[in-house]
Amino acid sequence: MPDQTTFSDTVAPSAIRDGFRAAISQAVETFGATAPNPSVGCALLDAEGRVLTVGVHPRAGQPHAEAMALAQARAAGILDQARVALVTLEPCNHTGRTPPCSEALRNSPIQEVWIGAADPNPQASGGAERLREEPGAKRVVMLADRPDMVDLAQDCQALLAPFASRVVRHRPWISVKQALDEHGSMVPPPGQKTFTSPDSLVLAHRLRRATDAIITGIGTVLADRPRFTVRHVPDHEGRKPRLLVVCDRHGRLPADWVAEMTENGFEVLTSSDLLSVPALLAERGANWAMIEAGPALLASVAEAGLWDDWLTIHKTAATDRIDLKSRDESPLRLLRENACSLES
Repeated sequence: MPDQTTFSDTVAPSAIRDGFRAAISQAVETFGATAPNPSVGCALLDAEGRVLTVGVHPRAGQPHAEAMALAQARAAGILDQARVALVTLEPCNHTGRTPPCSEALRNSPIQEVWIGAADPNPQASGGAERLREEPGAKRVVMLADRPDMVDLAQDCQALLAPFASRVVRHRPWISVKQALDEHGSMVPPPGQKTFTSPDSLVLAHRLRRATDAIITGIGTVLADRPRFTVRHVPDHEGRKPRLLVVCDRHGRLPADWVAEMTENGFEVLTSSDLLSVPALLAERGANWAMIEAGPALLASVAEAGLWDDWLTIHKTAATDRIDLKSRDESPLRLLRENACSLES
């Protein structure tokens, strides 16, 4: 079997980097559409290191990223040129709603497979070992074994973080979004819904689109009757209802607001116990949840440590300042970086 730890004999490291960047960037745009599955990207390169195609997993029940990339290359008549596959997540090795991706790669012209992150799901893992099996073994390289590509490995971990959180910790990745004016207040001026810049609004709505659930408090609902819809960027077409949990201890949730939100594509849930919300969402397949709430609920979230990353938008005289705190590799960081690259 070929040495599994050396660099590719076929393509340059710069080509590996460019291919992974393309796969990660396109996969980031699927956040919020794939749950309970992860967001995954796969780039196919030819023998010269050129990117032939990039496939992503669009949503649960549809082909995985590797199958999409292979199908796209086949449809374009270039599959026979494919030599290297760069996959952000270890190819699955089980038959679920779709066939195993490890077998699809074994039955293709691909000679070498680079894997960005190991699969934390025991039901689907083992793809790397299957790809290495004789006869017909593929050369497999894990980014975790490449210290000189640690940044790519971190990005693949960030891409995987929401799914891994649900599978390993049995709770979604939880992001807090908070906006503060020059005086540290969260309250917009009279007659306004917000005080942040257009760019900050786009980022906030990209986060809404990327998440599978929103958590808020009854105080926010009674004071503002928020819509929580995705408006400043296009939402995912045909997505399933987004979960919306309202923390309400005394049954004050207005029935007409619930009906309005249901009509707008939400499944509204209530909880009298903030600490039980993560498990509730995980049971419903949510990989990533965001908290949009007032100071009281945010204080409870902070006290309980019930967050994974915390985005604060500070309104200043010149432009907004954005701070991001994270306890691990943050998918929100990827989302923000992708937004910047799309605008440039």
